[in-house]
Amino acid sequence: MNRIKIAAYAFGIVAVALSATLSVRAQKAAATAQPLTAMPYSPSLDVTSMDKTVDPCVDFYKYSCGGWQKNNPIPADQATWDVYAKLANDNQQFLWGILEQDAKPSPTRTAVQQKVGDYFASCMATDAIDKAGDDPVRITIARLQGLRSREEVYAQVAQLHRSSLGTFFFNARTEQDAADAATIIVGIGGGGLGLPDRDYYTKTDAKSVKLRQQYVEYIKQVLALLGENPEQATDDAQATLRIETSLAESQLTNVQRRDPHNIYHKMTLEQLQALAPAIDWKAYFNMQGARNVESLNVSQPAFVKAMSQELTTEPLPALKAYLIFHEITAAAPYLAKPYADANFAFYSTTLRGVPAMPPRWKTCTRAVDRNLGEALGQEFVARTFTADMKAKTQLMTTQIEQAMQTEIEGLTWMSPATKQEALRKLHAIRNKIGYPETWRDYSSLTVKPDDYYGNVLRAEQFEEYRQWHKLGKPVDKNEWGMTPPTVNAYFDPQMNDINFPAGVLQPPLYDPKLDDAPNYGNTGATIGHELTHAFDDEGRQFDAEGNLKDWWTPADAKGFEDRINCQRDQYASYVVVDDIHINSKLTSGEDVADLGGTLLAYIAWKKQTEGMKLANADGFTPDQRFFVGMAQWACENARPEELRLHAATDPHSPGFARINGIVSNMPQFQKAFGCKAGQPMVHTPSCKIW
Repeated sequence: MNRIKIAAYAFGIVAVALSATLSVRAQKAAATAQPLTAMPYSPSLDVTSMDKTVDPCVDFYKYSCGGWQKNNPIPADQATWDVYAKLANDNQQFLWGILEQDAKPSPTRTAVQQKVGDYFASCMATDAIDKAGDDPVRITIARLQGLRSREEVYAQVAQLHRSSLGTFFFNARTEQDAADAATIIVGIGGGGLGLPDRDYYTKTDAKSVKLRQQYVEYIKQVLALLGENPEQATDDAQATLRIETSLAESQLTNVQRRDPHNIYHKMTLEQLQALAPAIDWKAYFNMQGARNVESLNVSQPAFVKAMSQELTTEPLPALKAYLIFHEITAAAPYLAKPYADANFAFYSTTLRGVPAMPPRWKTCTRAVDRNLGEALGQEFVARTFTADMKAKTQLMTTQIEQAMQTEIEGLTWMSPATKQEALRKLHAIRNKIGYPETWRDYSSLTVKPDDYYGNVLRAEQFEEYRQWHKLGKPVDKNEWGMTPPTVNAYFDPQMNDINFPAGVLQPPLYDPKLDDAPNYGNTGATIGHELTHAFDDEGRQFDAEGNLKDWWTPADAKGFEDRINCQRDQYASYVVVDDIHINSKLTSGEDVADLGGTLLAYIAWKKQTEGMKLANADGFTPDQRFFVGMAQWACENARPEELRLHAATDPHSPGFARINGIVSNMPQFQKAFGCKAGQPMVHTPSCKIW
């Protein structure tokens, strides 16, 4: 089954809520951690997190975050440890307390409390999960083992996409039509891989070669758990890697996919059938519940053609081995301990350097948030997000949008015609703060307190059904792509909206106890970041209605590229780990948003405090407090394995670059700290887009 993804640009280093690390408190006593009954408080500007022995004009990131890095080693169960992660963990511990209460059967439980409580209870019942072994998938595995023809394999792909957890050969979903954002169409795209990205199959350096060998060993391990003998498991693992490598080689790179024109290829059903004849596409869509599909977007035609060829030419035993592995590896985290341990050992320890599993309560809290996020979100919002917090955030957003309008109007490199369209798009952006206007209805989803795998599967099928049945209906402009407890934010170019869940609007990211300077530096810069995504190298290609449409004059487009290349050149010089540099063509959208967003937040803060007599605090001027508050959201430690993975797959630069790369281009920062030409935090030439 394919998890549906929205086209959006997220702010944080970790793209999914509640997937981050333990707090220092939980790190010290993970096994005996207790659920929280109230959210803890952390200031948005923490002097103890700084290292004042560092010259801020030499390394502002170390100056702002050096103390934090020293005092916050990475917990054993995590790949990274950062400020966002601490807040995510605090949210998790708070939700843990809610879920423990909701898991207790009671005639007074609401329908929402029953759903989230029973889901949590089923996940926590590890004895029952272990006793079940791999029984939950045995029927499916037996069906796959019994396939007798290539045609049966083709039909089974459609069935698996409908009723399984795995990813098989390709991804299929519903999506907004890039050329007509008011219409929902079918999208067919790349997929079918067990490693994180196509580059993991194509690179020939020693680390990549070794990782593929370790991947083969993992495939053999899970197939052996199913009962395959060593010789058969070895053959099947090699066949699976061969199939995945062929699929990977035909897929676009992450950088190529950044251009939305590269992933928009409208076709009729007949054209798709001619391109990829191995699949009976009409039958496939009928199986998904999507009847009468007439046109669709094939994001990567070369891949779809190669995928069909692979299905046609691979020996039947190899195709069966691939399907069986993808079925069992997707199910493994939700099965008995031997499967869950094997899955964690490869995907967390080998790939990301994480030595230990998280405590079970954390795993189960994440599971509820992932599959019942808007049900759990109701419980979270009611206890953490006040009307006053929402009103202040909305005001800050309005002020930052006004700053963007002023910046657009004052651009010397943009023509009046393009400015007019830019302002039209700006004024059309919708701001979604805290939580959805209408909560998702989970009443048709059956959740049982003693059937964890069944709950997971039914939740995935519920979401698949919900997504496929968007066809033929108006686009729901109020839908969210993140759950309310999420510590993150995003911009959606086709919805043309910015989204700030309640989870990211908590201390230390938004701190109602402190003055405006660090709040505008932190949350304000995040708001500005998401707003700027509407005008980054991807977002600028969509118009006010969310349609993929060129509204720039050629001269203005060249002017934009000239300016963004300044920042690309700067970030390409930064080393992530070992000899790996930032792939600035991959990260440029986020880098542009970081710089533009911080500038907009600074302008809005100055407007908010205009006429006020601002006092120094903690030994810092108000301007210095703005920039330190801005920098401290990015304090982080990360394992080398995780840095390598993110360098290959993540459109966000590492934390040090997201701070030093910004302030070195801002005269306002250099004035605040007295930085001189020639110092590292004074970049020459200074880059500025918005």
